[in-house]
Amino acid sequence: MEISAGNFFYRVERSVKNDNVEALVVVLNMMAEEIQESMVHQGYVQAHGTIKHIVQMSFILDAKGDIEATNQATCSILSTLYSEIIGKPFAVFLDESSKVKWKNTWKILKQKDIYETSVELAFKTKGNLVVPSACYITTFKGEHFEQKKTLVTVVHHSNDRDRLEKDLKRSVIKSKTKKKGEKKHSKKPKIRLNHEDIRKLSKGRDIIINNLEKDFPSLKDFALQIGTNEFKLKYGFKELYGTSVYRFLKNERLRKSKMLVQHTDLHIKTIAHMTGFKSLPHFSRSFKKRYGYTPSALRKKPL
Repeated sequence: MEISAGNFFYRVERSVKNDNVEALVVVLNMMAEEIQESMVHQGYVQAHGTIKHIVQMSFILDAKGDIEATNQATCSILSTLYSEIIGKPFAVFLDESSKVKWKNTWKILKQKDIYETSVELAFKTKGNLVVPSACYITTFKGEHFEQKKTLVTVVHHSNDRDRLEKDLKRSVIKSKTKKKGEKKHSKKPKIRLNHEDIRKLSKGRDIIINNLEKDFPSLKDFALQIGTNEFKLKYGFKELYGTSVYRFLKNERLRKSKMLVQHTDLHIKTIAHMTGFKSLPHFSRSFKKRYGYTPSALRKKPL
């Protein structure tokens, strides 16, 4: 039930028995680990190796508990734009039970000048998936600011991550290797993407898909958010997905709007706003150009 509810970090407790139930437990735990790996775009190999402590998310909070800064991985894990995280109360990104736990922790933090603790909190992604996490909390003060700050570090404990990194790198190198005798069709030099570039671009793609209703930042700002530069974002995105960033965004907006038109009773104007179109006329023109029908006409057609 925990896994089916979206808690892919949950693991069923093992027993010493060797029966069908125990075999099912093993399968469930393996499945949860595979889904977890796909969800956060990081590989965790289940092997008997050295435990590694990998920082997934970091937050700096002000005296009120609002987020002042965070790292790039946070945007990917929560599927949220950087601008939608900064300035928001930290509790906004927690599930209901963790909000209560955080409220109690925050009371203690406010009473002490210097304090360190750890607590298990569950974060909510934009798609309402739950990400249980081990959080390490510490307060600090610096020379250039009077108010106390709070650092929340989310850590995941993993086995033998290096092996997966090597496998990813090999697969990327293999995909870039050209067959002997292959003719060149363009004199333009192709951008060389390593496995880290591909991972960052994949994170960017997921952020776009989960924020279609938002105003998209400039390519320069978006590249900075996912940890790359504008050149690699533009040309790397086209190399991986066969289209530009802005065209991909428009295609996804139209794809989602078509699904909402056909399978919901939402008002056409509401769908336009939900998918990032500024006006109903612009939405109708773009929709008709893509699908040959206006949204209203397509809704009247039988499925």
